[in-house]
Amino acid sequence: MNRPHYILLPVNPFFIGFSLILAFFLNLMPWGRLMMVPDFVALVLVFWNIHQPRKVAVGIAFFMGLLMDLHNSALWGENALAYTLLSYFAITIHRRVLWFPLPIQLLHVLPLLLCAQGVELVVRLLLNGKFPGWMYFSESVVGSLLWPLITVLLLAPQRRAVDRDETRPI
Repeated sequence: MNRPHYILLPVNPFFIGFSLILAFFLNLMPWGRLMMVPDFVALVLVFWNIHQPRKVAVGIAFFMGLLMDLHNSALWGENALAYTLLSYFAITIHRRVLWFPLPIQLLHVLPLLLCAQGVELVVRLLLNGKFPGWMYFSESVVGSLLWPLITVLLLAPQRRAVDRDETRPI
């Protein structure tokens, strides 16, 4: 337990909304048929569900899933179901995940992302019966490898300044 513990500032709700919108726009980018591009909305949802479970809950995950269903022209509710389950399980383990350092946290995030992708895969298999191959799950692996970077970027506005002003009360 030699790592530094920071007292974080309260999160700005507008920053949460901005990060979710930015993740949605990253998913809208024309990446083509690349399998290794992570689902940025799922990553940001997991992050906020782990760090702010009372502000970003299952309802927001459902809404973001419906937006992704519209974008992907997928079955109405496919991504909504996956994001809702992802959000529920992330909120369930949020206290445990925060005890671990970042490299170990990605081992907790990987099964969450794999579960969400597995739900999407099951729905697609029920509809058309075509298995896309095992590389389909590579986006969850890449997403979990991006977890430390996402964590550092999204916690940056909440960190206190290192050169603290002595005239400030807190």
